Amino acid sequence: MIESIRHKGLLKFYTEGNGSKLPSQYLRKINRILDILDSISCVEDILAMGSGVHKLKGGLSEFWSVSITPNYRIIFQFDGQNIQEVDFLDYH
Repeated sequence: MIESIRHKGLLKFYTEGNGSKLPSQYLRKINRILDILDSISCVEDILAMGSGVHKLKGGLSEFWSVSITPNYRIIFQFDGQNIQEVDFLDYH
C-alpha cells in the first residue's frame, strides 16, 4: 500500500485523478505503476514487476526505481509492508 508520495503532481494524480502536472502521454503507464505499487506486500511483488524495476545505489540506495521512459522514473522505498516516499524523476 502506498503511504506517502513526495511529488506534488504525482500525489494530485493519485488522490484526485488530476494529471495536469505530469506528462500527459505517460499518464496511463503512471496509473498502472501506481496501481501495482498500491498492491505490493513483499519484495517478490516488486521483482515481479519485470525488467524495468531495480534497486538504486549510492545516495538513493534505499529506493527502488521503475522506468517509465528512458528519461522518466518513479522511485519509491519499501519498508517490508508499505510503499513510501514515491517520487517522479526526470533523469535528464
